[in-house]
Amino acid sequence: MSTLRLTANPTALPLDASRAQILVATALATLMICTRGQHFASVNALPSASWAVFFLAGAMLRPMWALPAFFVLSSLLDFASLASGTITDWCLSPAYWAVALAYAALWLGGTLYARLHRDGWRGVPRLALVLVATASLAYLISKGGFYFFSGRYPEPTLAGFITRIPQYYPRSLGTLAGYVGVAFAIRALVVGIVVRAAPRSAHA
Repeated sequence: MSTLRLTANPTALPLDASRAQILVATALATLMICTRGQHFASVNALPSASWAVFFLAGAMLRPMWALPAFFVLSSLLDFASLASGTITDWCLSPAYWAVALAYAALWLGGTLYARLHRDGWRGVPRLALVLVATASLAYLISKGGFYFFSGRYPEPTLAGFITRIPQYYPRSLGTLAGYVGVAFAIRALVVGIVVRAAPRSAHA
């Protein structure tokens, strides 16, 4: 089995472990900063990559502190946008705790997939199944928590929540799958380049 984490198998990918982890963490943090909310560094044309960032952090980063670190970053971006007046306090409700649980589910989904990963096209079905299961759980936690506990909906009902799923869930799943797919494509390219370069470096 080929590990998904960039540094867990140095014979397969001869990169410095700490350097690779720093590069991945920096790339994920930059992606979140550029796509979350509306602030000085955001790219408004891109959908939020927050779900994908937590999934990829679980899959590619070894330290467990990556989960709280990225949650702190996401919260700082939210409150910065609120303080600057670029967003309202609609989403910052007593149900904000549900977002943390949803991010934890995404991180755990990424951690699970790291153990199931196979390089090449044979890994795509496993990735698709894990993404659907993880996105579904994260959606139920985050959107369900907001709908029932935020106080924004005076009379929330199960039927009312179910009717909202077809409107919002496909977009959440599609955005997650799009970012994760691009990230894995980049990883495959990096792995291929480094592995091909390793024999030449050894004989140089």
